[in-house]
Amino acid sequence: MALPSSSTPTASAPASLGERWPPLESTPAVFNQFVWSLGVPEDDVEFHDVYGLDADALDMVPQPVLAVVLCFPDPPQETQDQVYFIKQIESLGNACGTIALLHAVGNASSKVNLVENSCLDLFFKSTATMDPYERAVFLEKDDTMARAHLLAANDGATELSDLIEEHYVCFVYVNGTLYELDGMKDGPIKHGPCSSISLLQDVVPVIKAIMCNIPNSINFNLMVLSRKEK
Repeated sequence: MALPSSSTPTASAPASLGERWPPLESTPAVFNQFVWSLGVPEDDVEFHDVYGLDADALDMVPQPVLAVVLCFPDPPQETQDQVYFIKQIESLGNACGTIALLHAVGNASSKVNLVENSCLDLFFKSTATMDPYERAVFLEKDDTMARAHLLAANDGATELSDLIEEHYVCFVYVNGTLYELDGMKDGPIKHGPCSSISLLQDVVPVIKAIMCNIPNSINFNLMVLSRKEK
């Protein structure tokens, strides 16, 4: 099963398209400009495409991988205090791409040097002690984040549509465990042991299972957030 698909998907939760939170195109170019604009230094980390799930394709991915972001068609829990998680509420519309990005950076915060007082720095400091729903409400009211999201959505080459069938999730490792973070779920989903070295390999069986459950679609796109070589 090849990734990404020939037509780059845009993704969102199953909600009507809104001006404040339109869907994001699933490309490293869009996500990199987005995350850098929010306060992650450009020379620190960046998103990359993953072109397949076989060993040779995985070996091409820049290491170390800090998080894995999957865009996939919507398919036909337990909460962990140490996992940074945001619930996707209805008023956030098509913000699942932004939530996936926040899950990626929020759970790699010890490995990412955020610009002080940047959008992400202030967001994570403000929401550190909140529960997933409170974080969602805070995000919905965050005008700076919404403007950055809108700019990122407009950066994509895919024409925005009212019919959005894809969704973003993020995979991270926290304290030796692989978690799937999907704002449409009640909380993080635990997928077993994991390490910083094996994150990408450990997530492959989970992604393959998702793809097998949606056999008639090619609209899958996989990216990783990796630390840049210096």
